[in-house]
Amino acid sequence: MKFFQDAVDVTFAGIDHVFRVSSVFCEFTVGGHFFSIKWYGVIIAFGFTLAVLFGGRMAYKWKMDLNKMIDILIYGTLGGIVGARLYYCAFKWDYYGQHPLDMIKIWEGGLAIYGGLIGGLIAAFITAKVIKLNFWNLLDLAGMSFLIGQGIGRWGNYANQEAFGANTNGKIGMMSEKVSQYITTHQASLPGVDPNQPVHPTFFYESVWCIVGFLLLYLICKKWRKFSGQIFLCYGIWYGLGRMIIEGLRTDSLYIGSTGIRVSQLLSAAIVVVCALLMIIFIIKYTKNPKPIEGVDYYVEPVPFFKSSKKKAEDKKKAEEKTEPQDEKQGEDDNDVHED
Repeated sequence: MKFFQDAVDVTFAGIDHVFRVSSVFCEFTVGGHFFSIKWYGVIIAFGFTLAVLFGGRMAYKWKMDLNKMIDILIYGTLGGIVGARLYYCAFKWDYYGQHPLDMIKIWEGGLAIYGGLIGGLIAAFITAKVIKLNFWNLLDLAGMSFLIGQGIGRWGNYANQEAFGANTNGKIGMMSEKVSQYITTHQASLPGVDPNQPVHPTFFYESVWCIVGFLLLYLICKKWRKFSGQIFLCYGIWYGLGRMIIEGLRTDSLYIGSTGIRVSQLLSAAIVVVCALLMIIFIIKYTKNPKPIEGVDYYVEPVPFFKSSKKKAEDKKKAEEKTEPQDEKQGEDDNDVHED
């Protein structure tokens, strides 16, 4: 077994130290078959594990059914992997349309965070409906867990020396042989980017943004959580805002067709706007009609946000019918007292 076979020197402008960074954790042969375990996978697995442990701890505090949570974890994880791959392939269709079998080769790279979030949430929503688990409370727990996994997982990009930005004169500017090779190879699509100058370590920016976001959301959850779904809306605003800014610095963004519009930047902006509007609507609604947050295992049947005038009239008539027998009984009791 061999370890760290492809290590390269990585330097930062403001740090007087050379870091040896390898994308390969170990390589070995079993029964004539060669295996290579990448640092990227190890780090992602570590971040996923910490996110699950935190989620499990919160689930215990919120008295959630662990059997239901295991179902959510299994199907949500599978949905996330599928979604992450399909999202990436969809915006690289020029290649995958010609090589469809390569779509299953996830070990070669090509997973998109937003695709993973979308796929995981869809799978979790369907599972929650089937097993009757409150989805909105589940989202609040997931939002904090996501930031843990994303904050740690971004260091897998550091191991691969990828997900970096354009040139910078800042003290945190990063340089390595792999970075220079990537810029040189893609020089045609990266005009103005010098392969011999330091670049923005955007993976680091996003990692710090996510960890700070986790601490902030956890504090909000402990001190100021007013309604189910509030923490997840905070997650959408915080992560979307950070990703929208950081994505603009990156050199490996996915684009919409042949346009110069970055997919993740546009999607991030949309998420921030939608989550902010929903936050305002629900805060106003809570202020006018405050009520306790439902228990996590309390399954709420879906109710339309807007009721038609006909539906309102029917509900009012039913309420009146329920009160009429009580009024008649009260009248009979009054007559009995008068006769005595």
